[in-house]
Parts: sequence; C-alpha cells; structure tokens
Amino acid sequence: MRTLLKSLIVAVAVTATASTAFDASANSTRLDQILEQVKRERQLEGRINQEREQAFINARQDQQRLLNEARRALANEEARGERLQKEYADNDILIAQKEQELISAQGTLGELFGMVRGSASDAIGVVSTSIVSAQYPGRHEPLRGLAAATELPTIPEMEDLWVALLTEMVESAKITRFDAEVVNLDGGSSTQRVTRFGSFHITTDRDYLYYNADTNQLQPLGRAPISRVHNSVADFHGTRAGNLTSLFVDPTKGNSILRLNQQRATLSEYYHQGKFVGYLITALLIIGLLIAIERFVVLTLVGGKIRAQLKNLSNPSDGNPLGRILKVYHNNKSADVENLELKLDEAILRETPKVERGIGMIKLFAAVAPLMGLLGTVIGMIMTFQTITLYGTGDPKLMAGDISLALVTTALGLIAALPLIFAHSIVATKAKSVLHVLDEQSAGIIAAHAEKEKA
Repeated sequence: MRTLLKSLIVAVAVTATASTAFDASANSTRLDQILEQVKRERQLEGRINQEREQAFINARQDQQRLLNEARRALANEEARGERLQKEYADNDILIAQKEQELISAQGTLGELFGMVRGSASDAIGVVSTSIVSAQYPGRHEPLRGLAAATELPTIPEMEDLWVALLTEMVESAKITRFDAEVVNLDGGSSTQRVTRFGSFHITTDRDYLYYNADTNQLQPLGRAPISRVHNSVADFHGTRAGNLTSLFVDPTKGNSILRLNQQRATLSEYYHQGKFVGYLITALLIIGLLIAIERFVVLTLVGGKIRAQLKNLSNPSDGNPLGRILKVYHNNKSADVENLELKLDEAILRETPKVERGIGMIKLFAAVAPLMGLLGTVIGMIMTFQTITLYGTGDPKLMAGDISLALVTTALGLIAALPLIFAHSIVATKAKSVLHVLDEQSAGIIAAHAEKEKA
C-alpha cells in the first residue's frame, strides 16, 4: 500500500507540473479526491496488517502447543523404551532360566528327540524313493515336519514314523496289483493295471516300469532290457496259477541296473560305430556271400546234370561239362591214346575256369576282411591319440567313440571272415567234386581206349 501511495503522489505531481492549462479549482477537487483515497487505503492497509499480525500470533500459539505435545510424547516414549528395555533384559534372563529348566527336565528325552529326528530324515529318503509310494503316495510328507521340528515330538508324530517304517517293511514282502497312472513315451498318460513286486519292481503285463520319485509318476524304461529279461515279465503274467516261472529282479530296486540298461548300445548302434570301415567290411561280406550263393546254386545244378549224364554216357549233352568232354571223346575215337589224352585234358582245362569261377574271390574277401578290421583298429587308435592330445585323459567319454571304432571294426572283420571262409570251403568242395568226376571219367575213357588199341 505504501508503494501504491508513493506512485499516486508521483503521478499527481507529474500531472500537476505537466498540466498548466487546468484551473485551480479543478486541481483542488482532484487533490481532495486523492487525499480521501489515500486515507481509505491507509485504513484498509492497517486492518489487513492487524489481521495478519493476529494470524501470526495464533499460528505461533499453535506451533508452541504442538511443540509441547511432541516433547511430552518424546518423554513418554523414552520412558516406555526404558521400561521395555528393562523388560527385555528380564525376559532374556527368564528365557535362559527356562531353557536350563527344560534341559534339566528333558533328561534322556533329548537323546530320544535326536534319534527320532535322525530316523525321520533317513526314513524320508527311503520312503520317498520306494516304489511302494507309487501305490501309497504322500507317505513321506508327515515325516518332513518331524525331521525339521525344533520341539519334542508328540506321540502321534512318533507313531507316524513307526507306521511309515512298518508299512515299508510289510509292503516290501507283497506282490500286489493295482491301478496307477503311467506316463507313456509319447508324453501322454493312461491308467493301467500294474503289478508291484515288493519294493523291487513295478511292471505292466509286458514291460518293466520305473518309479520317478521327483515327479511321483510311473514311466516305462526308455529302452527295454535284453530279450530274455524283458520276456520274463510276459512269461510271469502268462503263467497259470500253481505253475512255477522265473522273473528277473533288479537287486538295486530298479534304480541302477535297469536304468543303466537304457544306456547300453544296441547291436545296430555298435555296428554304426564302425563307420566307413565297417560299412566296407559289410559290403565285402555281402558280395562274398552273394558270390558263394550263386556258385553253390550253379555247382549244385551242374552236379545234378553230371549225375544224370553218368546214367547215360552213350548220349552226351552240351548242357553239362561231362557231356561236353564225352563229345570230345566221341569226336576223337580214332585218335591214338596220347592225342586223345591231350584232347580230354584240354577239354577239362576249358571247363575248369567255369567251375572255379568266383571261388578265389570269396577266399580273397575272407582274407581282406580281417585286414580291413585291422585298418579300422589303427585308424581308431590314431583318432584316440589325437583326442588325448587335444583334451587329455580326464574324460574317458571323449575317447569312447574312437576306441569303439577300433574295436568294432576288428570284430566286424572277424565276423565277416568266418562265414566267408565256411562259404569258400563249401563252394570249393563242390567245385572239386565236379572236377574230380571230370578227371575220373577222363581217366576211365583213356584207359578204355588204350585197352581197345592193345586188343
């Protein structure tokens, strides 16, 4: 307001100085108006200042009152804190006294409590992984609280432990059939009738099952065990009452031997571990056996034709080696013995390659197959040493593939050689029998011809 008043006075002064044309009466009236306005403004400003001053006084009184209340509250809380601190100290002493009294009162019960908790912890591992839990799930849950308890167990809790252990012992001696949810290999599940053999195995009518303790589910083995073990399940379930049969039991309760069986390589997997060397050995075996089969069939037919020709020596045929030799004889009856012998030997020499064709190849394959197996062994060992050079010997699995190549190729080479040797022996024997008949008949013809000449 004072600033406004000063501005008005300055404006009036400037106006009075600049406006010399106004008359005195007009100036006097205006000055009176300004004076009245200034007085009203002064009174208004005074009232406002009084109101503001009163408001400040009231606010100060309120702040003082709040300050006093805060000081009283602080004093009360400090007193309360001292009282609670004293109570806390007293309660600590009381708790220590009561704990000592509890220990004294427990006596030998403390040892019993430790034994119960230890037994409960051990029982959880046994019960939760037992296949009996597939039929009676959730048996280990009451034992968890008992194993983690910090207080003395109650009689019902100790009875739960006793019942769990007794149930495990009783059920481990039973063969029981019940319906259970079985997870299929395709990811789905179905309710099937299963048989539990104590605490060792759970099977369907044909397959062994594995109890997964983590998911509390029954699931088939990823790979069936060997046939005689796997078939024993079906044989057992197919046996009539009163008859005896055998069933293979995993003494590790299906958790080790049967599961490790899933990691066993099949014959097909073993074969493919031989890689390209094994494939070449197989090709040799197949080709050699095909040749042997062809030779066996051909020589068998030739032998039959020769036997038929032996019954009709006077009528030789071009359809068999003996008939062709007899024709040579018939065409050279007038020759002397020496020339006839040469002609017959020549005829036999012509027939010999046809009879012995392919037999040498079988023998060659039988000799090459083990050598190729040895080659695969050398390659596998070279690759094994390369792996050792790069990765060391810390993990045998890194070298297993190369060692398998070395061993499998050796086995394949021997496996291929054995049937090829037998096939060669059989075919060579047949070929020799055919050539023996030809030589025998040729010698007989020559002897008969010589006797005729002498006569």
